Amino acid sequence: MTQHHPDLAAEQEFIDFAYRCLEQSKVDAWKMRGLHEGTLGGTFQARYERDVYDEAVFNRLTQLDLGDAALVFGRIDRHVVNDEAAGDSQHPGAVENFHIGRLAVADENADPVVVDWRAPVAEPFYRATGRDPLGLARRRHFHVHGRELLGLEDELFGDGHLGIGAEDGTSSATIDRADGIRGYSTLLAVLERGRTGQLGDIVATIQGEQDEIIRSPQAGVLVVQGGPGTGKTVVALHRAAYLLYTFRFPLEDQGVLVIGPNRVFLRYIERVLPSLGEAGVEQVVLADLVPDVQWARYSIDAPDSPLAARVKGDLQMSLVIDKAVTDRERALREDLVVPFRTGYVRLRAEESNRIVKAAQRRFRKHNAARRWVETEVWTAMAESWRHDSVSPAQVKEAIRALPEVRAAFERMWPVLTPAQLLHDLFGSKALLKLAGARHLPENEYLALYRERMPEVADVRWTEHDVALLDEARSYLGARAVKGATKPDEADEIRTFGHIVIDEVQDLTPMQLRMVSRRSLNGSMTVVGDIAQATGALAPNDWDDVLRHLPTQKPARVIGLSVGYRIPANIMELANRVMMAATPSLRAPTSVRIGDEHPEFLHVAPSELMTAVVGATKELDADVGEGNIAVVVPDAMFEAVSTALDEAGIEHGKATRMGLTMGITVVPVSVVKGLELDGVVVVEPADIVAGEQQGLRALYVALTRSTQRLTIVHAKSLPDAML
Repeated sequence: MTQHHPDLAAEQEFIDFAYRCLEQSKVDAWKMRGLHEGTLGGTFQARYERDVYDEAVFNRLTQLDLGDAALVFGRIDRHVVNDEAAGDSQHPGAVENFHIGRLAVADENADPVVVDWRAPVAEPFYRATGRDPLGLARRRHFHVHGRELLGLEDELFGDGHLGIGAEDGTSSATIDRADGIRGYSTLLAVLERGRTGQLGDIVATIQGEQDEIIRSPQAGVLVVQGGPGTGKTVVALHRAAYLLYTFRFPLEDQGVLVIGPNRVFLRYIERVLPSLGEAGVEQVVLADLVPDVQWARYSIDAPDSPLAARVKGDLQMSLVIDKAVTDRERALREDLVVPFRTGYVRLRAEESNRIVKAAQRRFRKHNAARRWVETEVWTAMAESWRHDSVSPAQVKEAIRALPEVRAAFERMWPVLTPAQLLHDLFGSKALLKLAGARHLPENEYLALYRERMPEVADVRWTEHDVALLDEARSYLGARAVKGATKPDEADEIRTFGHIVIDEVQDLTPMQLRMVSRRSLNGSMTVVGDIAQATGALAPNDWDDVLRHLPTQKPARVIGLSVGYRIPANIMELANRVMMAATPSLRAPTSVRIGDEHPEFLHVAPSELMTAVVGATKELDADVGEGNIAVVVPDAMFEAVSTALDEAGIEHGKATRMGLTMGITVVPVSVVKGLELDGVVVVEPADIVAGEQQGLRALYVALTRSTQRLTIVHAKSLPDAML
């Protein structure tokens, strides 16, 4: 790639023209929106149509707002295929060209100026090879910064007579690289830019194996296995954007859901889809899918014991919760007798048993049966009145407010929220035994016990409670709202047309069951790396994950083999740890060698914090405007932050503000999925000892850096690093 390419000025002129067309599109969209602002009245149908139209125009304006992102990043020159039968008289060997960009742009005559990267005509830009050029004569990569074209890189196909190809301005035919990389110089230029604390899109540099995943059919579960730095996260997000473009209807109405492992990660990826023109995708952590419950801000605020975490993730908990619901559906111990008029009405204990059993047979959801149970109770009590004719409604009106009547309903069939059910269950060893003894050993169901809070609203739930609350909601169903004709919508479980799950290897069977419950048709893209599995029930292979996901259509597993982010010098160290943790897996091949080998600082225990401060300062000076993470064992998080404060080093805490600062202290439990220019890993031995999957957690920590890695330790290094 060179700044002296003969076509540089012409291509810059084209880019300027494309931006003028884009600006005109914005002006036209605002005009169209303004035409409807004055028509606020009319029929309901007219107002509805106006609102739909206005929303469509607003969405288009949102797509046209690119910010600092480049509009055009490449071009393809394609051989024209003559159709003699149709009378096509174009000159043999003619070539047509298409500029590929972030979104489609047309000129004033509605002729295409820029082709959306997701359009079928753009596919050869990412897929063409020397062996299979897909009709291309040339592929041109733009090295752009905003609106400025910095350089060009050409790849020629065929005999190379089309024109400029190599950096020196001579013609050259494309030769396939052994690693399959396309646009190598452009790719390196992008990879060597400093990190910003936000994940960027890769739309300009998508490689062939990545594009295959992005454009895969929307059918069943697609698993993307990729080691650190292979781009699996950003590929999954581009796939979501591609599916929305290709299947706009019905996916836009059905919804697309992206699930990340934690809020630090969500802040890190939040700009990718908007930069691709898709701002309506819902991006959440699992806790966001369960309403009206307070969550621990960070896992160390309300931790589960390792045993409790494992038990809560096990699929047997589904049976325990089902039994816990059934245990709340109970017949009366003795007859209910209450005064009515000049006598008494009665609900016999055996009649209450009949009502409970009948309700269990008739209704799948617990809360849905409450009104039927009430009706049966009022009917039975009305029939017990022997003096004159009385209706169930009259009995209900007279006695429903009596404390003993309310208590009877609470025993027979209480209306429950998931939080109420689990708060009662976990706060009582007797209830835990009743629900769990058939399905779990005693030490396991008792591991769920915790002291009962005065009010359910005061409970601080843990991350492993999320799936259990959702499981309870699936059994309880929606609560009836007094005076309303429909149940409480907050209790309903929404489904989505496509679901993306990142770091899926860390989800427990119960969490995977929770996600599957939200799939409308079984269409999912799940990405992860078995070698980085650090959860309570880490899988050994993808079959351990797939058995808990939808099975409407056969699942597919596709691997990413090339590492783009992490230099080989760093991966060499990380791979030793990976081989010790998961010897059956194969490490990705790094595109870059790297300028620096990992640096090790072995110090006395009393000097550890001083060494961490010094290493942080040194990395900060070396990476310039890039960003740095100090990755620490969770137990050292506050201590390291305090040491940096005392040294006058301005920094952020990942658990509060993501990677918005140049230097950030990151607990190892939330570092997964992030990428930094420089990383200081503190006390690897404590990382291994403090995490349930210690070596895998260390592997994650060692694979976050794109440039420099420093390991600071007072304790002996784990054998896997030696």
